Amino acid sequence: MGDDDGLDLGGEDVAGIDGAGKKTGGLSGLLPNLLKFVAIGLGALIFIVTVAVITYQILSGRGESQTVLDPTSEYIGTRPQFSTFTLIGQLNAYTRDRTHTVVVDMLLEYDLNNNAAATELTSRVNQLRDFTRYYFASKYYTELVPENEVQLKQEIREILNTRYLDTAKIRGVLFNKLDVMEI
Repeated sequence: MGDDDGLDLGGEDVAGIDGAGKKTGGLSGLLPNLLKFVAIGLGALIFIVTVAVITYQILSGRGESQTVLDPTSEYIGTRPQFSTFTLIGQLNAYTRDRTHTVVVDMLLEYDLNNNAAATELTSRVNQLRDFTRYYFASKYYTELVPENEVQLKQEIREILNTRYLDTAKIRGVLFNKLDVMEI
C-alpha cells in the first residue's frame, strides 16, 4: 500500500496525472471541498440557531431585563380622563368590630362619554349604595387605615366589575370622604 493507494473511486480514466506525478480532478479532489462546505454550512446553522434562541428569550421576557425600574414608584404619565358617577353619596356604617363608625363618600370612574355605562350605573344606584354600606360594614377598623386605601379601591373596583355590573366597567374608585371614627 503506497501513497498512490488512496481513495480513488474513479480509476485512472477519470483523473489525470500532472507533470509532478500527482493526481488531479476526480473524486479525490471533490471530497475535501465537499467536507469544507458541509462544515461551513453546519457552523452557519449553529450560529443562526444560537442567535434565534437568544432573540426569542429577550423578546419573550425570559431574558434579563436591560431596564431597571423602581417597583415602588408609579409610572408618571398622562392619566386618561374618565367620567365620574357621584350618585352613591355619603354613607354611614359601623365597622365589623363595632368599635368604630365609617363615613364614606365614594365616586366611581368609568370611560369618558360611555352613555351605556352611565345608564347602567344610574339604574343600579340602590344596589351600589347597598354594596358600599355592606362592604365597609364587613371590614375591621384595622383594615380601613390610610395605608390600605389603594388595596380597598382595587378590591371595590374588582367586585363591582365582576359581580354587580354587566356592560359598564369601573376604571377607578375615588373617596371624597373616608372617615373612620371611634364610637
